[in-house]
Amino acid sequence: MTAPAPTKPRPWRERVPAVLVLEDGRTFRGQAYGAIGETFGEAVFNTGMSGYQETLTDPSYHRQVVVMTAPQIGNTGWNDEDDESKQIWVAGYVVRDPARVPSNWRSLRSLDEELASQGVVGISGIDTRALTRHLRERGAMRVGIFSGEALAEQAELLQRVLRAPEMKGADLCAEVATTETYVVPAIGAKKFTVAAVDLGIKAMTPQRMAERGIEVHVLPANATVEDIYAVKPDGVFFSNGPGDPATADHQVAVLREVLSRKTPFFGICFGNQILGRALGFGTYKLKYGHRGINQPVQDRTTGKVEVTAHNHGFAVEAPLDKVSDTAFGRAEVSHVCLNDDVVEGLQCLDTPAFSVQYHPEAAAGPHDAAYLFDRFAQLMEGQRA
Repeated sequence: MTAPAPTKPRPWRERVPAVLVLEDGRTFRGQAYGAIGETFGEAVFNTGMSGYQETLTDPSYHRQVVVMTAPQIGNTGWNDEDDESKQIWVAGYVVRDPARVPSNWRSLRSLDEELASQGVVGISGIDTRALTRHLRERGAMRVGIFSGEALAEQAELLQRVLRAPEMKGADLCAEVATTETYVVPAIGAKKFTVAAVDLGIKAMTPQRMAERGIEVHVLPANATVEDIYAVKPDGVFFSNGPGDPATADHQVAVLREVLSRKTPFFGICFGNQILGRALGFGTYKLKYGHRGINQPVQDRTTGKVEVTAHNHGFAVEAPLDKVSDTAFGRAEVSHVCLNDDVVEGLQCLDTPAFSVQYHPEAAAGPHDAAYLFDRFAQLMEGQRA
């Protein structure tokens, strides 16, 4: 295999001014990074020190402006192999010290070039530590990034931010999901068939299942019960995705039918929140969420502590200290975040179903939670037996 030619440095745009305005009026001034213009979204921070390409192409970040807490971003450039979806989904990107020249044998172009080519407005050269501390204290909030002709007086920019939609109540999964069913074939001998409902699925998720002999039929977010059972599944999977789970009434109704038929179910992230709602639990918006590849979670079924990859701003509200009675039998919290006791997983005790709030596929993160795909396969094997 021949390595690609080194990326040529592009002219650096240090003198193109940009400004970031939060909805509470706090402002940060820096330089344009990526596309020139304006963008709006929910300001959130990500604590990962690597894996920015996977983060940017994760559909769960749709309509969010991501602040990277690692001080230097872009060192490994951009390649055509690590994307988690067909495009960059973040609404905007905030970094402190962007690498001027990428250095990696797989790099085809710089991160700045890729952001610009996909129209993603960003800002660099600001104090991301101060911004992160502000979001931790005040909570995730609406934000705008402005550069070039979009610049205006402070009061006008703030009004533009305040006109942007909030994340609470946002129904977004259909905006990022596939519109046509497609199949990811099993690697090696086929053992199971899974119907995966795409709510913002990452490419590595069906890949992890395919590695275990699972043929994955990826269905649109609005898939019906009839669509799911048309593929004769051994199991059903609900993926990660963006937006407020309180808006996912259709998916909750579909999952309740799946649970009533006792078809093995596995959910990740948004899928965990939908399982929580299907079982009768509530969901709520976290103050600033969990985003990064270094979050400690305990599997309460084994006592093991895992380092995990997260991207969620909502969580399930379920009791940590008892088994709950639901319409589908007993259920309990199976995983919990050790930083703040947020529910990170659920399991049903009388129905073959479980879920986690984090990302066990973790393409750019730790592999501590990869066993969950094995657990799903075992659940399907047990149900078949």
